[in-house]
Amino acid sequence: MAKASIKPGAKPKDMTASVQDYLAAIYDLTSSGKPVIGARLAKHMSISAPAVTEAIHRMARGGYVRIGRGKQLTLTPKGQQIAEVMARRHRLLERWLTDILGLNWTDAHEEAHRLEHALSPRVEDRLAELLGMPSTCPHGNPIPGMAKPPRVEPFPLAQAKEGTTVVVERITEEAEADKKLLEHLWKNDVRPGRRLKITEVAPWAGTITAASDGQSIALGLPAAAKIWVYLPSSAA
Repeated sequence: MAKASIKPGAKPKDMTASVQDYLAAIYDLTSSGKPVIGARLAKHMSISAPAVTEAIHRMARGGYVRIGRGKQLTLTPKGQQIAEVMARRHRLLERWLTDILGLNWTDAHEEAHRLEHALSPRVEDRLAELLGMPSTCPHGNPIPGMAKPPRVEPFPLAQAKEGTTVVVERITEEAEADKKLLEHLWKNDVRPGRRLKITEVAPWAGTITAASDGQSIALGLPAAAKIWVYLPSSAA
């Protein structure tokens, strides 16, 4: 199986943990299908806009990102490779922390961020084997280098129609960055594989309400846009 790893000697001298974090964040935001620009990156990472702008230009000079039309950011092959390594390590660690150590989503996400920079390729590979080569993290996001999860046709929960039943595919990394939202989803058992019946869509109030196992949960539409779901009939 092909694994996302950096070739020996490919790690540049200026590859700091900070640069790894930026590349991983761009990778995470790209998966939402929306353009990644500096302002969005700053909000996601809770870093000031001037600091993010400086980092973007530094990474562009280093050959890790490209700045395109409208200041849209894309990863170069070199940046993509490093970002996939960080995403792989982060998501494997989240699996270990939740499945083996029993941490909740929020704590696992924070602890994984602390540990991912210290994980060696050897330990990374052994961790994957220990966990049974999982295809996704606990939130449903694919782990680079692993077998792909079943193919579905996902869309944001915010676009679900009233009266339909959907299945949660993944809680995006953008949602994971929102600690209160992550805690709310954990408390209400909104996780990958959970079926939700959309009971009300209220654009005038900016909310969507769903029911599962007799329990009701209301979310703001911006929050619901960070949760991807699919119709049961769209599963491959």
